Amino acid sequence: MTSTTQVAENLVTIADQFALQGKVRSVAAFGSGNINDTFLVTLDSVIKSHFVLQRINTQVFRQPQLIMQNMRIYSDHVYQRLQHAPLNRRWEVPRVLSTQDSQDYYINADGCFWRAISYIQGSQSFDTMQNIEYAKEIGYALGMFHNLISDLPPEKLADTLVGFHITPLYLRHYEEVLAKTKVQPSPEVNYCLQFVSDRTSFAHILENAKAEGKLPLRLMHGDPKINNVMFDTQTQKAVSVIDLDTVKPGLVHYDIGDCLRSGCNPAGEETEQWDSVYFDTDLCQGILQGYLAVAKAFLTENDYAYMYDGIRLIAFELGLRFFADYLAGNVYFKVKHPEHNLARAIVQFKLTESIESQETQIRKIIQDMK
Repeated sequence: MTSTTQVAENLVTIADQFALQGKVRSVAAFGSGNINDTFLVTLDSVIKSHFVLQRINTQVFRQPQLIMQNMRIYSDHVYQRLQHAPLNRRWEVPRVLSTQDSQDYYINADGCFWRAISYIQGSQSFDTMQNIEYAKEIGYALGMFHNLISDLPPEKLADTLVGFHITPLYLRHYEEVLAKTKVQPSPEVNYCLQFVSDRTSFAHILENAKAEGKLPLRLMHGDPKINNVMFDTQTQKAVSVIDLDTVKPGLVHYDIGDCLRSGCNPAGEETEQWDSVYFDTDLCQGILQGYLAVAKAFLTENDYAYMYDGIRLIAFELGLRFFADYLAGNVYFKVKHPEHNLARAIVQFKLTESIESQETQIRKIIQDMK
């Protein structure tokens, strides 16, 4: 019998481990995540009729216990804050559900690592930016996420992805790959080589600011792409930020840059129409307006000073990672054809160019909202 069949047969048994309020009626595949296996559990309870059950991919997350520890500390902290100072609108935090014997996870006979998270009722997510109002809500969601943990000491959470978003480390890896690779020149490859070469000193800008004490270490989400924001299906307002596996100590600038990089490129990351790639400053203004409405409470003058650099850096960083992977033979990112990562790198570099060409306008947007 295959392990997949065993898991299918055991799903109800596994879900039962977390069902403290009612009996499990059904377990069905849920969502479209690329890493973990996710299921929606339906209970016969009136109070809580659903929860989310996940099998953690331990090939990607080698220390799942630490992820659960982080998640528990984060969600308990935010829950307590919201209890003491309720918001004037709906906002929910995915909670870690305990097993029958008060554990945060369950390891079954096959050695698979399972967890359960509360379900955000009456909500949905989107893969593309709908309009400016939507952009403001995306920004609000990230700002609220940062605001609610701005008083949680970063050292309380483990660094579950060491080196993640540390651009100088990606640059060093790129240089190591380049040194041992016989590069096949082409106009596209030459463009990328020159693009990186022109920006090697820029790669250090945020890490240097952190080392000099200009930017404080805080907690960050790590993957604030727009489809990790849940919207109320009735009001179309943001109600939660999900996918908390990458929450860890870092700079909020990485989150701001990543959110804007993914949200302000209407052409998308997979386009091969490179001339159509641009950074939409209207969407940027919408996201930042929503973000700063809540984030002003904890941001410093230096945070504002380096905000543009964060936006520019994360687009460059992702392009650098795609290009390094292309040169290394496509070993990290999944590809559909051999030139896929090269094409992805060019999209991010074109986006970086568009950001650079609008530096004055982007800095003015940030300045005017302070």
